Amino acid sequence: MRVLTLFLTLALGVASQTSAQTIERIRETGELKLGYRTDAAPISYANEEGNAAGYSALLCVGVAQAVANSLDMEDLAVSFHQVSALDRFDKIASGEIDLLCGASTITLERRNIVDFSIPTFVDGAVVLLPRNGKPAFAALDGKRIGVRVGTTTQKALEASIKKAGITAEQVPFESHDEGVDALSAGEIDAYFGDQSILAYQMMTKDLGSDLRITDQLLSIEKQGLAMTRGDTDFRLLIDAILSTLYRNGAMQRIYQETLVGKPGQAIRALHMIAPEMP
Repeated sequence: MRVLTLFLTLALGVASQTSAQTIERIRETGELKLGYRTDAAPISYANEEGNAAGYSALLCVGVAQAVANSLDMEDLAVSFHQVSALDRFDKIASGEIDLLCGASTITLERRNIVDFSIPTFVDGAVVLLPRNGKPAFAALDGKRIGVRVGTTTQKALEASIKKAGITAEQVPFESHDEGVDALSAGEIDAYFGDQSILAYQMMTKDLGSDLRITDQLLSIEKQGLAMTRGDTDFRLLIDAILSTLYRNGAMQRIYQETLVGKPGQAIRALHMIAPEMP
């Protein structure tokens, strides 16, 4: 019992030391540093001027304003910093950025490194095919399937191949642009990715006459804003802000400004259940 009591005392001591670290750093530096992916449009990307854009970026602008109001910091400087799919969580863990505003799926493996806010978006993996391609996933047996490296969709593809009992070659790409272009050129037979990202690629590249997206979702992935692991005060602040944005309809307005089409069933359900009571 004494050992257990000592363990709990030490654990609570560590938690109290780390809980306010991000807020203290923000107060000391007068800056809130936001990380964003440059290649995950329409969720997170760099626009033609090189500035952060997309659903998560616009969401974080609203979050940053609320943080400034909550901490009574009228002169809070907010800066966006580019991250990659491979280094984004390491930059959170090292303190280089305070909040990750990208297309980040919440997983238990990632929670070994960072913490996540309440969900901010729901997406799912689909397959992009030539217009005459067969929609059944099993039809990809023996084919070459492209996928973005360093993402949860890469693992979802592995699971889908195993579940379907087929043999397919995975072709890794450093960006979605490269993967979709390779499919258009006939270098691969299909491309596997998030539905929102592939729909954006189809629209911006005007690929509707050549390619199509399958209707079947092969995974359901909740996304959130990532932050330093164990920083309970900062996470509570972010969750409270997001809950307010859900309740006052701001989340729906951000969706309408940045995403194509009406919200699907999963997004509508998220908007109903995500807000937490004040």
